Amino acid sequence: MRLRGIRGSRNIEDRRRSGGGGKAGIGGVGLLVVLAIGYFAGIDVTPLLQQTSQPSSAPRELSAEEERAAEFTSRVLATTEQVWGEIFPSQVGRPYDPPVLVLFSGVTASPCGNASGATGPFYCPADEKAYLDTAFFATLSRQLGARGDFAAAYVIAHEVAHHVQNELGILGQVNERRQVAGQTQANALTVRLELQADCLSGVWARSVDGLLEPGDLEEALNAARMIGDDHLQERAGRVPQPHTFTHGTSEQRSRWFATGYDTGDIRSCDTFGAQRL
Repeated sequence: MRLRGIRGSRNIEDRRRSGGGGKAGIGGVGLLVVLAIGYFAGIDVTPLLQQTSQPSSAPRELSAEEERAAEFTSRVLATTEQVWGEIFPSQVGRPYDPPVLVLFSGVTASPCGNASGATGPFYCPADEKAYLDTAFFATLSRQLGARGDFAAAYVIAHEVAHHVQNELGILGQVNERRQVAGQTQANALTVRLELQADCLSGVWARSVDGLLEPGDLEEALNAARMIGDDHLQERAGRVPQPHTFTHGTSEQRSRWFATGYDTGDIRSCDTFGAQRL
């Protein structure tokens, strides 16, 4: 992705130097929840993860790799601000209010619960902020097989897509329905929510098509496949259990991303009205 000349976003809250630098390893269960890569409904999954060290309150120095990752994140976030700032007036009929993205290292707190690098990026509607430990990019590439800078950009765009859903009132509506539903139905609603975020990520990708390099689109599609519920459960040595899915299958995630990319239209992302997911 060609980001040279793209300004960095001002909507970054950097907590990486404020301590809390403990790192979390990913075990079998952790691998399944690492793809929180999405809407965090206030459930603290930290106890499910294998903690390899305890958080530190001491300030820490950032490596050159961490600084590059932060700069990359800031620039990608800026592209989402421009894209949705243009799409909202034309397709929604009102201005877009962008989210703040919190960069953290190891662990941090949010109104939706504690977060660690192993839980993966997430969006918290309570404070309208996205949370990201940039070390997750290495996990995405080395452990999950989703390599390339546009795979990482897709993750950022997906979190912003959850903010778009919040701006549109979709998150609140789904949360109300989830609270009165059984677990299987609640999971099914979450799948539709996540697939819609994938589709909205595709809408963003179409709008930044001029910044893409050869192979970038395939990197995003591959990332979507690598984080499908069925693929993650198989990697953890389990037989896929569709009733437990919360993000959709590899095929569904990549197909809905492609739908958004092909159309560039928010209306094409109506996963709640779609008969076929």
